Amino acid sequence: MYLIISAAAYIVVVFLTIRDIRIFRRTKLNSYRRGALKGMVAMIVVLLGGIIVQSNAEAGLLLVFIGLFINKKGHREDVFGDAGTLDRFMGKTRYEG
Repeated sequence: MYLIISAAAYIVVVFLTIRDIRIFRRTKLNSYRRGALKGMVAMIVVLLGGIIVQSNAEAGLLLVFIGLFINKKGHREDVFGDAGTLDRFMGKTRYEG
């Protein structure tokens, strides 16, 4: 069960990191670059937690939680405007760079 929780957390962090990379490539906004870099660090920590959770559930889940905390992105510029929910979910923005 704990392995499933850590795998789900890893998938979420990977998705959000790829979304940040896509938005950064389209808009060249520095906050999305920082978010993508934080996401990469968070992916490593969550992956380590997923590996450790097999032998020690508490320590592994603690690392997963720390990785999710690292993934906190902070303030972002509004790049979506009046886009719909699906467009926001997929990170669809206008090209600006």
